Amino acid sequence: MTTQSKVSQFMPRDYDIFTGMDVDKRSMLTTFTDHGRLLSAIRMPYSSEHLLNYVRKYYPGKRIAFVYEAGPTGFGLYDDLVANGHRCLVVAPSMVPTPPGKRVKTNRIDSKRLSEGLRGGQLEGIHVPSPKYRELRHLVQLRDTQSRQLTATKYRIKALLLYEGIRFPAENGKWSSRVIAQLKELACSRAVRFKLNQLINTLQFHYESASKAQKEIRRFCNEDPELQESIRLLTSIPGIGSIIATHLAGRLGDWREINNVRQIAGFLGLVSREDSTGDRVKRGEITRTGDSRLRNKLIQGAWVAIRRDGELRAFYRRIYQRNPKNVGAKKAIVAVARKLTTRIYAVLKQRRPYEFRPDNSRAPLTAEETARLRERLAGAQSEQP
Repeated sequence: MTTQSKVSQFMPRDYDIFTGMDVDKRSMLTTFTDHGRLLSAIRMPYSSEHLLNYVRKYYPGKRIAFVYEAGPTGFGLYDDLVANGHRCLVVAPSMVPTPPGKRVKTNRIDSKRLSEGLRGGQLEGIHVPSPKYRELRHLVQLRDTQSRQLTATKYRIKALLLYEGIRFPAENGKWSSRVIAQLKELACSRAVRFKLNQLINTLQFHYESASKAQKEIRRFCNEDPELQESIRLLTSIPGIGSIIATHLAGRLGDWREINNVRQIAGFLGLVSREDSTGDRVKRGEITRTGDSRLRNKLIQGAWVAIRRDGELRAFYRRIYQRNPKNVGAKKAIVAVARKLTTRIYAVLKQRRPYEFRPDNSRAPLTAEETARLRERLAGAQSEQP
């Protein structure tokens, strides 16, 4: 999540020194300021031990706050600073204020800007997940990477067959072990056979890797009682299965850090852009911030939810009917996904499963809605191991 809890709100008046760090894999440019002036700016090795020794030597007894941008170096520096009793903020690069018209960007300038932003109380730190949620993120990312490669390899095989004028073995275009066996027996030239065999081997590798990652995710969650309970609660919501639930748990982190019902939708980029002033209210498309893969999964889950849940199906139709047909389905299903975030919030915060009551009085899906649902689900299933 991207919002600090109220109890951990940063107050500049509580600190004497403000340290901005521009970090890369080998070094970090570190700027120290107090409430009135620049104290020093030095480059040092990327080492929390080196940084801690420096502040002990030159700023003994001072209350020091640190800040750096989230990036490929992860949260190891944050862990070490917090473990030594210091306050440290990790901020999203897109949320660091930049003066308009500034066209020069260097490590020294970025470091100074972070230090001054921290001193002015202009920076809002992201929530740093605990180690178990970080490890779950690694596993989820691995599963998604292998699934994407699996889908890409399927497209490459079909593209090769189309180029060579060879019909794909399955009439419906779907994949199965029988289709793989038929691909291995297709008559084609030696060069095409070699390329096809290599692609089939790649396909099987990514399939096995994605399956192993999914099994490891399941084992990892089952060994942690809190994670196991969160997954159980999330999967009680219509439209949310284990794939979406584990991704949600990894990205949202500790459910205790979720402060309000709007926070999840904002984190997933499912809230509308707004440019309003005075009496004029102007809202646009969704912000699309945060994890795009998780947002897309939740939207795919919304298609399943409207099939199972009469209340969500009626909600989908209301939104669909008051929008032009060319955009009605898209806006309606995004609105359903946004509504799912309120259920996610409720089950996680209240620690009780969603009470699903099938409502037979609601009209079932129409033929058009069923066709659209099948099309969406077919696309989603092709990406899963």
